[in-house]
Amino acid sequence: LTGVLDDCLCDIESIDDFNTFKIFPKIQKLQERDYFRYYKVNLKRPCPFWADDGHCSIKDCHVEPCPESKIPVGIKAGSSNKYSKAANNSKELEDCEQANKLGAVNSTLSNQSKEAFIDWARYDDSQDHFCELDDERSPDAQYVDLLLNPERYTGYKGPSAWRVWNSIYEENCFKPRSVYRPLNPLAPSRGGLEFDGLFSWTGLCLEKRVFYKLISGLHASINLHLCANYLLEETWGKPRWGPNVKEFTRRFDPIETKGEGPRRLKNLYFLYLIELRALSKVAPYFERSVVDLYTGNGHEDAESKALLLDIFRDTKSFHMHFDEKSMFAGDKKGAKSLKEEFRLHFKNISRIMDCVGCDKCRLWGKLQTQGLGTALKILFSEKEIQSLPENSPSKGFQLTRQEIVALVNAFGRLSTSIRELQNFKVLLQQTR
Repeated sequence: LTGVLDDCLCDIESIDDFNTFKIFPKIQKLQERDYFRYYKVNLKRPCPFWADDGHCSIKDCHVEPCPESKIPVGIKAGSSNKYSKAANNSKELEDCEQANKLGAVNSTLSNQSKEAFIDWARYDDSQDHFCELDDERSPDAQYVDLLLNPERYTGYKGPSAWRVWNSIYEENCFKPRSVYRPLNPLAPSRGGLEFDGLFSWTGLCLEKRVFYKLISGLHASINLHLCANYLLEETWGKPRWGPNVKEFTRRFDPIETKGEGPRRLKNLYFLYLIELRALSKVAPYFERSVVDLYTGNGHEDAESKALLLDIFRDTKSFHMHFDEKSMFAGDKKGAKSLKEEFRLHFKNISRIMDCVGCDKCRLWGKLQTQGLGTALKILFSEKEIQSLPENSPSKGFQLTRQEIVALVNAFGRLSTSIRELQNFKVLLQQTR
């Protein structure tokens, strides 16, 4: 996999070098910090689109919630918006943040209330959420320690998993006219991949191409994690996890996928570029002294913020960023309509994650879609970020702690995917 990516001026080799030597080691360290390792999630929300298939009973699908006693006091002390010490002490800031939060959680509000909160917060269309957010106050929402519940192959596959991805691609994605897709495992066939002519972008504008590549890149990244952390064998009741070259080849080899595998991997690089761009754009939000990454441990909080700002400096130094200004740049009415369509499609995809039957897969699916949704929210809020006040929260642009944790961990997963791809290159050379 080499050369320049479509729809941008960046080459794969530059991303590989930048990720390996600058980003990957730092983002790994950041994900181990208390602020970023605890994620609050509701894994019991019913699937809104079809009757539940029942949950996966494989033991590796299980997610172990974190006991309350283990959660840092500054994280569990209040609402997810409380990322700074000041916000944990100030009633005025709390009221301000609570109103912003109510404006965001619009699926449970009457139309009249929604309009009132949106008017109060003066959010424009770019500020709307791209993801369906979990209600963190629900008794079913629990903190999960991401380090103790790593993303890996669990054995969850077949009709249930196929239906989730099929719904994403066929019903919620702007798809190229022809593309190889795994056949329905429920249909009587000899398996393999379907094909309906040459791959073609005909009729898809830049924005729709970008949307498809983001979803395909996310799918490729998740598949890479499963191939790299595969259950190889179980000896004396102890599982051994590691890279599975055969599984990697099945999902990405040009011959086995009839040319589709390399395109999927290029889409992974494209997604990496989009989230990298979002991190470079949101830096001013975190550079303000009002943002603490508050856990209650002053020394740890200062170190976490220093490491995060160091990563932001690296993202800004990258010289081949994707230019998001090329998107939604047509006539205002058409651009606004397209942006809304883009947002609603993505929001639906975030809701489909509640249909994943394996808890561990659902956890990481929800986190990674929320991370990408947060990246899109950032890219479409540049003016609001640039006009942030230094010493107080902004009504125009805010991130909840959940969004911050999802953003960093989702990008960490992409960074890991690109690193794992280098490992598979070596392993493939050894097996030839």
